[in-house]
Amino acid sequence: MRVTISRKAHFNAAHRLYRKDWTSEKNNAVFGKCNNPNFHGHNYGLTVSVTGKIDPETGFVLDVKVLADIILEEVEIPFDHKNLNLDVPEFQDLNPTAENIAVVIWNKIRKRIQPDFDLEIVLNETDRNFVTYKGE
Repeated sequence: MRVTISRKAHFNAAHRLYRKDWTSEKNNAVFGKCNNPNFHGHNYGLTVSVTGKIDPETGFVLDVKVLADIILEEVEIPFDHKNLNLDVPEFQDLNPTAENIAVVIWNKIRKRIQPDFDLEIVLNETDRNFVTYKGE
């Protein structure tokens, strides 16, 4: 019997969408107002879901407190109230689009979750725009 548990979190962060190897004109054409040189921010919503077998001893798939601590350590502390382009090493050479942020978060959490568990990340950039990543 496989069951999915989920935990919601949020963080606030600034970013700029642009490529260093493109001209200003091309960056503006592709990324528009998200290419603002002074950055812009979002109140990101995050849902992390873990699917696995229920442990017969505990009755848990994974203790939600453990999942909350992983999210805090891997996402909230390193990303909250940060400039993703400048303050978060994973984005020094990676454009911090919602898609790339979701993959980075998935990779950070994946290393802390048992390999036989499935992991899904849903990252809300706005109330209407979100990205889902389940791994390769």
